Amino acid sequence: MTMRVLGFADRDWRTGWAFAAPGLLTLAIVMGFPLVYAAVISVSSLTLLKPSLFPLVGLRNFVIVMSDPMFWGALWLTVKYSLVTVVGEFVIGLGIALMLNRTVTMKPVYFAVLTIPMAMSPVSVALIWRMLLQPNLGIANQLMESLGLPRIDWLGDPGLALWTMAAIDIWQQTSFVVLILAAGLAALPRDPYEAAEVDGATALQQFWYITLPMLRPVAAIAVIIQLINEFRTYDLPYILTKGGPGNATEVLSFFAYRRAFLGLHLNEGAAASFVLLLIVLGLTILFFAVLERRR
Repeated sequence: MTMRVLGFADRDWRTGWAFAAPGLLTLAIVMGFPLVYAAVISVSSLTLLKPSLFPLVGLRNFVIVMSDPMFWGALWLTVKYSLVTVVGEFVIGLGIALMLNRTVTMKPVYFAVLTIPMAMSPVSVALIWRMLLQPNLGIANQLMESLGLPRIDWLGDPGLALWTMAAIDIWQQTSFVVLILAAGLAALPRDPYEAAEVDGATALQQFWYITLPMLRPVAAIAVIIQLINEFRTYDLPYILTKGGPGNATEVLSFFAYRRAFLGLHLNEGAAASFVLLLIVLGLTILFFAVLERRR
């Protein structure tokens, strides 16, 4: 009997791997090979002027990149940009999700409208907003002039460009957070709320002591996904500002691109990209460790 059970288990194991093999092979080719190749480039002497992997130089490219003050400036901008956008998306998204959770009529219409920004590619979003914010002919400045306000160079002012880019990012990505949080709110049980109402708890107390604790796993998923997306953002700074004016919007992903393809040092660009990858992995592990500890 035991041998028969083990035989079935062994056969099920082989069948599972047989079904999973095509997908795993595809992932290995599509994701694994570029990752390994980039890792090799990051420890090589490969540049666009000297297209040869050898001799391998170990961690020298990482030392060169991290010795550059512009790297640390780009890293700080990335952290600041990511925190602002993720907090903004979560706060606005949670507010909209709470309102939609109380809405009874036309809810599908509201969700359909909310998905429009999310369905647009970041490149098209950046092109549209660049036209809207154009200093001389953009609609934003035309409206401000009609109200008697001065024109603003939204993307050309070093002190304003990063915040403008963050606002555009929040405009597009908030709908994704809304969908995740709205699904989480719809799945919450009603029993705790009914008990709280019987005990005389206010709406604010129910939100703070019931909704937020029960919504925490879903909120954590939304936050970590958006944090990863914002740390590796590239489309918006490339289309909107090209990292400018000066280096005012040069986030770490754009720094890696500039180092690799404008500075012709593919090896140093790959090293900068791997630093970004390690930071994102570290944040992901830390975030979920804290989440598990608080359960």
